[in-house]
Amino acid sequence: MKTFITDHFLLQSDLARELYHHHASQEPILDYHCHLPPQEVAEDKQFRNLYEIWLAGDHYKWRAMRANGISEKYCTGDASDYEKFCAWARTVPKTVRNPLYHWTHLELKRFFGIDELLDESTAPRIWEEANEKLASPEMSARGILQKNRVKVVCTTDDPVDLLEHHQKLRSETGSSTKMYPTFRPDKALAIESPEAFNEWVSALETVSGIRCETFDRFLDALRQRHDFFHSLGGRLSDHGLERCSFEPCTLEEAAQIYKSVQGGEVPDEISVEKYKTFLMVFFGRLDAAKGWTKQLHLGAQRNNNTRMFRSVGPDTGFDSINDLPQACTLAGYLDLLDQTDELPKTILYNLNP
Repeated sequence: MKTFITDHFLLQSDLARELYHHHASQEPILDYHCHLPPQEVAEDKQFRNLYEIWLAGDHYKWRAMRANGISEKYCTGDASDYEKFCAWARTVPKTVRNPLYHWTHLELKRFFGIDELLDESTAPRIWEEANEKLASPEMSARGILQKNRVKVVCTTDDPVDLLEHHQKLRSETGSSTKMYPTFRPDKALAIESPEAFNEWVSALETVSGIRCETFDRFLDALRQRHDFFHSLGGRLSDHGLERCSFEPCTLEEAAQIYKSVQGGEVPDEISVEKYKTFLMVFFGRLDAAKGWTKQLHLGAQRNNNTRMFRSVGPDTGFDSINDLPQACTLAGYLDLLDQTDELPKTILYNLNP
């Protein structure tokens, strides 16, 4: 049988092979953006089977399965773990030229030593062999991180998160992987839906111990949570934005918009832009003052399918790339911070090439 994943997979020149095998492959991993569940790392979760570690929650695979005509029952529905895995196995051969095809077989080879291509006929053997290996201690959550020389992993966390799993891991000695929180205050910006926003503010009040009856107190609560993340080693913020807002706004204007949303009023488009600009500048200054790095994820169009959003919730494979212009407002925002020398180190991720 011809092996698909060879030692030189995707390394198409002598220089590429030299750089990878003799330099890059030996380096530790410092992962400054991921969506690993902190609880799984803190509790060193042992996964029951290949579905649980590979398919549960993976909306990239779900999207491909839906495109292959697979019923929702086998994505987010009530089919068994094995049935869902078999549905993915039927889909894999159709993903040639999609990174999912390469990732699937790289993972089978690197973590399970399995060289076979995954399809409907090989699925039963691969399921049994992978599950047997998943039962070993080195395939626990921390075992996998250690095996791959992951020195640092930065999770993505809401300001209202208690970060108890970060505190648990921090209190332990001997772990070769450090886990730090990343401050992602997207819900602090989401005033388009006053009911959901005010519910989130109530959660912020609970964790901060600060009553947010005024905008100043709301900013105090956000500042306090930013300080708390810093105390646990957090050095990065993260923002998921359709596009970066830029509509200069005074403190007084932002306070009035906040007050109206508190009262349940849906703000107009200009008010939304002003409020978001003010808060993003506020967050930028917090980051700069502490020497943090800011990450801006730009260009996602969220929750395109209202029916499925109501059925299975957000982040389940119904987002897409949008085509909003980014340059002008982004430049204005970055410049506004730079004018006072308060622009933090910044990483930009733009979904639209």
